[in-house]
Amino acid sequence: MQNPIIKEFINKTKLSNMGMSGREDGMIKPDFEQNPEGEFDKIILPSADSSSFSIMDVVEAIEKCESIRDYSSIPMSINELSLLLWCTQGVKRIIPNVVALRNVPSAGARNAFETFLLINNVDGLESGLYKYVALEHVLLKLDLNKDLSEKFTLACDEQDHVKNSNVTFIWTAVPDRMTWSYAERSYRYLFIDAGHVCQNLYLVAEKLNLGVCAVGHYDDDTMNSMLNIDGEKQFTIYVATVGKKE
Repeated sequence: MQNPIIKEFINKTKLSNMGMSGREDGMIKPDFEQNPEGEFDKIILPSADSSSFSIMDVVEAIEKCESIRDYSSIPMSINELSLLLWCTQGVKRIIPNVVALRNVPSAGARNAFETFLLINNVDGLESGLYKYVALEHVLLKLDLNKDLSEKFTLACDEQDHVKNSNVTFIWTAVPDRMTWSYAERSYRYLFIDAGHVCQNLYLVAEKLNLGVCAVGHYDDDTMNSMLNIDGEKQFTIYVATVGKKE
């Protein structure tokens, strides 16, 4: 039997039920990016250069892709992390006051996501919580609390690969960035876009001989609280662990 909540969601987000968008209502266009308020140390990432890594055909990468939850203790290099970030949410071109085009498909190029990182084992980076600033290709150092890995693991229903990964990606959605164009229909597009981002992560990780496991099973309120977001204007939409293959 279909859950009435699912039925309501599908019905209210039908194109025929789409209301007035933020743009039509005169709403100011949301910024291309949203970062935490306050002063945080910035870490400049190396340029995302794939030439130093092995060459892999995209079809070969697709054939090899599978979710991997067991990782080795070998550190990830900051160059590998830089490439993963660039290929999943990097900005390749900005049309001023119009759009910031990223390296993944997005409905109307609205790109409503932000990337947080739980760093566990990356050369040159302290363990802790970071935020990726895509427009500058830098990291903000948010929190270096030693208990964070355990807390995020608990929030993901005690899935140990969260704390055993080299890095865990946590993507959040800023719905206003999408509803500005597509009103209620936006909530379908947000979840579709999340799949685009995570698929890029899987493919690039395969090129780097890294394992990935996407995570959709987490406590929403706990995750949002640990990221210091409100769960409405910004909320956690997807998680993925990445680590060196054993």
